[in-house]
Amino acid sequence: MLRRERLLAAAESIVTADGFSTATVAAVAKAAGVSTGAVYTHFSSKAELLAATFRRAAGRELTAVEDAITAVGRSSPGRPDAARRLSVLVEVFTRRALRGRRLAWSLLVEPVDPLVEAERLAFRTRYRDLVEGILRAGISGGELPDQDAALSAAAVVGAISEALVGPLSPIAADPTPEDVTESLRTICLRAVGAAPTAGAVSGRSGPESRIAAEEGSR
Repeated sequence: MLRRERLLAAAESIVTADGFSTATVAAVAKAAGVSTGAVYTHFSSKAELLAATFRRAAGRELTAVEDAITAVGRSSPGRPDAARRLSVLVEVFTRRALRGRRLAWSLLVEPVDPLVEAERLAFRTRYRDLVEGILRAGISGGELPDQDAALSAAAVVGAISEALVGPLSPIAADPTPEDVTESLRTICLRAVGAAPTAGAVSGRSGPESRIAAEEGSR
């Protein structure tokens, strides 16, 4: 198990620096300090190794977003919080993506093997379900207008992913995280019928701002 984790850590390091295309079995084995044959002791193919690498990296990002959303509820129990939770989701996801642009590009955009693409779609579904849960709570609590929560959630996740393609591009100039985050936050809140100021996070004091800043920097 320790060797498997070492291989995954080595693979993720390569992907973070140069993308999935450079994470060959030989390169991963060299970075992990093992023989090429040792890689196949733990993974049946390069595709399986990279799928596990994707799952490891994407799972860490999803956990950071989930923890931030949970923290919003703890910081203001009993208050309507759909807009704040959605704001924190957008801000934490966006800030972490922009801070680790090369890895985020690989996770969101880079052409990959079908087995890795299946992992990408699975995580996209998990984000959609997370947003859908936020929206359903907001609708039932009267904070958000009635709508197809599943469709709106898919649209929000799609908007975030598509909007980040340009800022994350390896050939793009360094983006301004605050501007990108604020624009995306406003778009997403308007899309689901929430007043943009209701979930304000960036540039403001308060528990939501602190939570997003803390999770986004980890």
